[in-house]
Amino acid sequence: MKMSTLDWVALILVIVGGLNWGLVAFNFNLVNVIFGSIPILEKAVYGLVGLSALYTIYFAIKE
Repeated sequence: MKMSTLDWVALILVIVGGLNWGLVAFNFNLVNVIFGSIPILEKAVYGLVGLSALYTIYFAIKE
């Protein structure tokens, strides 16, 4: 199955989110370090990662 651009973007964001959660286990939040000074961007990143996770679930079960 060929992946679309949206599929790739969602996959990358889910991986970034997973890696960030792994870093949170060591008391280091990379998203907060990068976007912490701009709270709206930080929330937007978390929102996009969440939407990407939902899309990835859809992608995994389609067909």
